[in-house]
Amino acid sequence: MTEVMPDYQVKNVEPVVVGIDIQVRLFTLEQGDVIPWHYHSESMDHYFVLRGRLTIETRNPDRRHDLAAGERYKILPNITHRISNEAPSECQFLLVQGVGKYDWRKPDLGRARRPSVADFRLFLLCPNERIA
Repeated sequence: MTEVMPDYQVKNVEPVVVGIDIQVRLFTLEQGDVIPWHYHSESMDHYFVLRGRLTIETRNPDRRHDLAAGERYKILPNITHRISNEAPSECQFLLVQGVGKYDWRKPDLGRARRPSVADFRLFLLCPNERIA
């Protein structure tokens, strides 16, 4: 696991709120744009698709979700994920991250991560929510 600054480029990222333990950004992805595999050690990602289609892939659990406008998805801390636009048109989504210190960690994709006690507690708090 390596803590790094995000090293990717997408069409547009507009900060809406930037705080100590929460941030909200509006992303626009063109066809083929990718936010590479990464995870956050403390904060959850809440994706709200506003326009187009968004693909979210996770590791451990290995899942793939294709979301349309109006759909949302939550990723718990320490879940490795990759975000992309595989559709022929742009997609736009609102990303709410928090509550917790923001970090962007590059995973060791050769090694599976074991779920933590914190992951289990969050699952018990939100059993019916669509989460990774």
